[in-house]
Amino acid sequence: MKTKYLVTALLFLLAGSLSAQVKFEAKVSKEKLGVNERLRVDFEMNQDGDNFQPPSFNGFRVVAGPNQSVSNMWINGKRTYSKTYSYFLSPTAKGTFTIGQASIEIDDEIYKTIPKDVEVVSAVDTPKNGDNNDIVSQGDIHLVAEISKTNPYLNEGITVVYKLYVSPETSVSGWREIDRPKYADFWSQNIDNNQLQVHEGTFKGKPYRYAILRSTVLYPQKSGKLEIEPLALDVQVEVRTNRRDIFGRPFMTRVNRTLTSSTRTIDVKPLPLEGQPVNFSGAVGKFELDVKPNKTKLDASESLELIVQVKGNGNLKLFNPPKITLPNTFEVYEPEYSESVNTTLSGMRGSVSENYTVIPQFQGNYSIDPLSFSYFDLETNSYKTLTSSAFEIQVEGGPVAGNPSNNSSLPYRQPVVLNTEQFKYIKLKSNLKAIDQTHFFKSPLFWSLMSGPILLIPIFIFVGLKRKEIENDLEGQRLKKANRLAKKYLSEAKKNRGDQKLFYESLERALHNYLKAKLSIETSDFSKERIEGVLLDRRVKQDSASEFINILKSCEYARYSPSTDGAIQIDYDKSVEVISSIDKQI
Repeated sequence: MKTKYLVTALLFLLAGSLSAQVKFEAKVSKEKLGVNERLRVDFEMNQDGDNFQPPSFNGFRVVAGPNQSVSNMWINGKRTYSKTYSYFLSPTAKGTFTIGQASIEIDDEIYKTIPKDVEVVSAVDTPKNGDNNDIVSQGDIHLVAEISKTNPYLNEGITVVYKLYVSPETSVSGWREIDRPKYADFWSQNIDNNQLQVHEGTFKGKPYRYAILRSTVLYPQKSGKLEIEPLALDVQVEVRTNRRDIFGRPFMTRVNRTLTSSTRTIDVKPLPLEGQPVNFSGAVGKFELDVKPNKTKLDASESLELIVQVKGNGNLKLFNPPKITLPNTFEVYEPEYSESVNTTLSGMRGSVSENYTVIPQFQGNYSIDPLSFSYFDLETNSYKTLTSSAFEIQVEGGPVAGNPSNNSSLPYRQPVVLNTEQFKYIKLKSNLKAIDQTHFFKSPLFWSLMSGPILLIPIFIFVGLKRKEIENDLEGQRLKKANRLAKKYLSEAKKNRGDQKLFYESLERALHNYLKAKLSIETSDFSKERIEGVLLDRRVKQDSASEFINILKSCEYARYSPSTDGAIQIDYDKSVEVISSIDKQI
């Protein structure tokens, strides 16, 4: 009986010790998410602690947090305690990232969580977020990919235009791309928007403002169903929160919202096999063929230029002009390819050509056969064949071929008839004369060479002393080197001082490129606080790091507010000064 009581007591003691065991762990809402989704991370403990230290969250931006929640319950005389720090994170790039160790101090002991690996993949069509109602944007904003044609032919040009629709009640203060489409199985070219303009329009029957963020021309390179990947943006939005003032008006806050366009699928039709010419090389559009020699009369061994050009509207960069066949008595060099193509929203327009250098070897009249070129015409959905005009090349001076035929398809090489006077220019009889010899010793040239080095010695001494003085001035050398480096990175911004928007874009890019070159990291994905921390870790003074961050902030503010020429010059001078200062310190 005593043994039974002893065992029961031991069990109660063991249960008490287990209940008193400290637990501190990290929990993630999902281990795999799209770049346009949010991740919730909870650091949960079963006893109260102090000095909570979160990890750095590399690869993520903190959208909200830490949100603290405490649960303290008594059930049947048993106490259950839980304290949680919650963070809401938004990925900054694709890849596999590690949520590092968080730490907490409980009863003078330091406890740490186990790291968690999270995989970030491409944007998903329907993001599922572990949202916090206080930071969820209620603004009506949409990113839409509009495609000009969803059922094109192979190698037919289409356009995809990305528009950001914003309701009148919503305000957007900025945006950046976090995941851009790769356009697999397409030839693609982006059309630059030199200036972002806001237009009035409708979306789903409601009035909206919209801006065209980017436009891309695509030429499908295979038939069948092809997917166009979504574009993902990080957008800064002014939104209402669930908190209100004493008059019932909601508080406004600026939040970052991740938007993605939906994945679009197009069905590419193959080009018809019926009626396809033998010489068809994949050209699709509307074209013209032109074969132009720069001259048709010349002497043997004299060169002429022969240009084969295809011009029009279509996939000009995706095929080569047809090859021309010339008589085998012509020496033909490898053609030089050139193109003059302009790509707009309507597709490629311009010309491609091959320039042949041709040298005839014998005199005679040579007929050049017509050249043919086939393409698929999108207007008639049929194949068209173009044929150039035949022309004749007259070679007048030069040796005569053994068989003076003018047939352009001779099956054999013509024998070369040597001219008996072709070495006439070599003179075999010379008329040489002796040159008068003068004595070099004690001549003016002799005395000049003797005294010249002696006279140069003081100059060399002076130059050496000056160079040594410059070498000893280490501070001056560092200052000059730093100033040259600053002006090198800021050269593009200096050129754009006449345009406020281009100036501040170039200035911000120069500052990030400088840090990338000096620190070997992509600081464009960092927050300003993170950049300042990196600079301080590299022993940069607080004043210099703060000035660098202030210039970055000026670049952001100046994009959306007017600025004077004097302010632009002041920001430029400050940038030169701060880069020079940081470079000397690093």
